[in-house]
Amino acid sequence: MPQRIKVLIVDDSALVRQTLADIFSADPELEVVGTASDPFVAAKRLENVVPDVITLDVEMPRMDGITFLKKIMTQHPIPVVICSAVTEKGAEATFKAMEYGAVEIITKPRISTKQFLEESAIRICDAVKAAARARMKKVTEKLAVAPKLSADAVLPPISQVTRTVGATSKVVVVGASTGGTEALANLLLSLPSNCPPVAIVQHMPEHFTNAFARRLDAMCAMHVKEAEDNDRMEPGKVLIAPGNMHMLLKRNGSHYFVELKEGPLVRRHRPSVDVLFRSAARYGGKNVVGAILTGMGDDGAVGMKEMFDAGAYTIAQDEATCVVFGMPQEAIKQGGVHKVMPLGGIPAEILRMCNGN
Repeated sequence: MPQRIKVLIVDDSALVRQTLADIFSADPELEVVGTASDPFVAAKRLENVVPDVITLDVEMPRMDGITFLKKIMTQHPIPVVICSAVTEKGAEATFKAMEYGAVEIITKPRISTKQFLEESAIRICDAVKAAARARMKKVTEKLAVAPKLSADAVLPPISQVTRTVGATSKVVVVGASTGGTEALANLLLSLPSNCPPVAIVQHMPEHFTNAFARRLDAMCAMHVKEAEDNDRMEPGKVLIAPGNMHMLLKRNGSHYFVELKEGPLVRRHRPSVDVLFRSAARYGGKNVVGAILTGMGDDGAVGMKEMFDAGAYTIAQDEATCVVFGMPQEAIKQGGVHKVMPLGGIPAEILRMCNGN
């Protein structure tokens, strides 16, 4: 039997600590090795056991989670998953935590409907497993599991429809997960204001995607926003799929737009990269340039092969520059990748292919 991933839970809410402990205990790959109500208690726990992953609240008494995270990352880096409330203030603090070395975001689990709790449990456990595989660097400053669905759950396979691809402008689609927030920032910072339109699926909880888009918009030459239903894809614009909604690329004549859809988790995610990529294969074909970046799991691998088969140009981030090489590696295994390259070279490659070079 493979060794289980040891998890330390740090949160000032007793209910959240118990709910997370129940979720982790129900997963045979995870083991709770302790809980703590604040960072001071957590520091005591760390004297006796070194976990593989820490789940960390942001707002706590005596010491906030960001300060504790800095101490961990400057002394003995341990993968940290931020467990945050869904508030604007919480979202901004969470992105600061990502800059300091946290590798994943989860929202505090809410006990409401059975389906919500089951989906929440899947996302939470997957985030911890992804964090356990992350490459860490020192910073110098008993629930049922739903089946793993494919993109068939949201739109039919390419073979069951007629492709409608004509001569039109280029469009870029990108998928990312663990480590993707910083990878996407690096990618978009290197794209000019007149770049062809970009559609992005980054695995991220609901409401956090809006704060993420605003953060990127303030940094980049392109205009970045959280996608809304029927938003047009235009040069100089980046659309990020909202958390908890699938995003599809569609076309009306020579114009691209996005459609937002609810639906089941696909590859255990909503939004799903596979859903975006399949729609890009169908409605964009050879006019698409696609990139799959760092991330845990296999979301996007099948969709990238469908884009490849439809004539799109496809790029995967290489292992050396990935936080987790899972998603690019699976796409490569599927045979749907034209070029594997470091993150730093991907922006120029996107522009080269969009310009027809």
